Amino acid sequence: MKPTDIGAPDYFHKVVDCQWACPAHTPVPEYIRMIAAGRYGDAYMVNWYSNVFPGILGRTCDRPCEPACRRGRVEERNAEKPEPVAICRLKRVAADNKEDIRGRLPKPPKQKNGKRIACVGSGPASLTVARDLVPLGYSVTLFDQDPRAGGMIWSQIPRFRLPMEVIDEEVGYILDLGVDFKPGVRIDSLKQLMAEGYDAIFVGSGAPRGRDLDIPGRKEAAANIHIGIDWLSSVSFGHVDRIGKRVIVLGGGNTAMDCCRTSKRLGGEDVKVIVRSGYEEMKASSWEKEDAQHEGIPILNYLVPKAFTRENGKLTGVTFGKVKAVYDERGRRDLVPTGEPDQHFQCDDVLVAVGQENAFPWIERDIGIEFDPSGMPTVDKITMQSTLPHVLFGGDSAFGPKNIIWAVAHGHDAAISIDKLCSGEDTTVRPSPLVNLASQKMGIHEWSYDNDISLAARYKVPWRDKKVTLRDIKVEVEMGFDIKTGFAEAQRCLNCDVQTVFTSKLCIECDACVDICPMDCITFTGNGEEADLRGRLNAPASDLTQDLYVSDALKTGRIMAKDEDVCLHCGLCAERCPTGAWDMQKFLLDMTHAGPACHSPKRKAA
Repeated sequence: MKPTDIGAPDYFHKVVDCQWACPAHTPVPEYIRMIAAGRYGDAYMVNWYSNVFPGILGRTCDRPCEPACRRGRVEERNAEKPEPVAICRLKRVAADNKEDIRGRLPKPPKQKNGKRIACVGSGPASLTVARDLVPLGYSVTLFDQDPRAGGMIWSQIPRFRLPMEVIDEEVGYILDLGVDFKPGVRIDSLKQLMAEGYDAIFVGSGAPRGRDLDIPGRKEAAANIHIGIDWLSSVSFGHVDRIGKRVIVLGGGNTAMDCCRTSKRLGGEDVKVIVRSGYEEMKASSWEKEDAQHEGIPILNYLVPKAFTRENGKLTGVTFGKVKAVYDERGRRDLVPTGEPDQHFQCDDVLVAVGQENAFPWIERDIGIEFDPSGMPTVDKITMQSTLPHVLFGGDSAFGPKNIIWAVAHGHDAAISIDKLCSGEDTTVRPSPLVNLASQKMGIHEWSYDNDISLAARYKVPWRDKKVTLRDIKVEVEMGFDIKTGFAEAQRCLNCDVQTVFTSKLCIECDACVDICPMDCITFTGNGEEADLRGRLNAPASDLTQDLYVSDALKTGRIMAKDEDVCLHCGLCAERCPTGAWDMQKFLLDMTHAGPACHSPKRKAA
């Protein structure tokens, strides 16, 4: 194998698994160390720069970082149930305990740059675009048919998960930068909006339409059958404040979990979630399912709705067919009837939460924007541009329903494209991230970071008593970590961004690092093809998604090969090395956003 180029930005970025997995590439270990040091405002600002909504995401993020967390992998050998660091909830620790940070937010320049940007919808993607562009001098106008900004953040996420004061605070930080917010304004024609002379238009209108079920009895019992996301919005608006005592929620996603838990608070005594798939295949996050079950809501699986039953025109229940999962030779699943008798469940109301769809009736089909057969716009996944270059899409409106953190990432990417577009530059030329490596050595056995590996299991976030939370839909269920527990959980982080850096010319091949490594992840051996080399390591490296760290040839002709996948970043190799061939260096990757750093250097005239 060729020696590893550790100067390539993506190499060590990929080793910081949590940051690599985060769509916004938040430097997770960096802000966790700040939390451990009690620097909550600093930790908040690291998050704010990257993911924009630390307090909101600290309660609601889909947490793609946590399954990637190295802590879960290295505990597999010893723990009955290895658990990642509670990255998401630590974000909330920073938000809950920060000082007043308004003085640290960017100030828009007094002189505007003359460029006008329109954002359709004021959800997380549009707010991110505004956050990135307004400080650069752009005039950004947000249009939303709702009376307040936030999109699905406030209209679809229940208050017992996300208090309104948290939304108002973090959305307010962006609006207060100088955004021109137009509440209660519905855009019914993109062609008309384009005629108003905006330099770019960003469509962040979400996926506003819930899928329905076309089965017998749907129309006849319509008065008591509700589309989940519409019903949640009606609850947020205050238009709905009660539901029947017996409720069936159809669907297995996070919206279904919000529907069933909300129903429980609005009068539902017998609330069930009924899903056509198996429990493990449900799209809802595992913690969302656990939260629902904790509140006494059963989840029934492998039941397909066949008909809504009614009596005298009123809904009485739902009939289901029992199915099982069958897989073909390619592993593709099919649900087939088991042949068992149909099951009937009585209910007063049904909430249909079987998915969401995009709806673009307001975008004319003769203006140059291409749509695929499913009605989705053709969007470049890098630039977020449509086939009409100055019209960009992001969030759920770009690629269908996903989550807040993906919408934020789309907003950052779209803002870069808009900035380059308005500067007459090629939007496909993307800025490289800023990378810094700094040694953490303070003495022979002393480091500027805490490399003592905590053996503690993941700490649980405390909940308020169900007797309180189920009586009031506005009472937040999770109480968050207190400062002491937040510190203890932060200590579980393995500091994956403090990298083991090897200098081959200093190595005397004493193998001291091999002897002391607790994970057997360092091997000195002859070089070879990757598959062969992986099999010859002291602990064979089977995870092909993580690169090996390979040195150039040493004096004996051997090479050093290190399995980055399970390394603890404990620093013992560097402490033990007698020549300093190993060093612990903090890797900081800072994603470049819209602004001067994203522009191509101007060539000077000859």
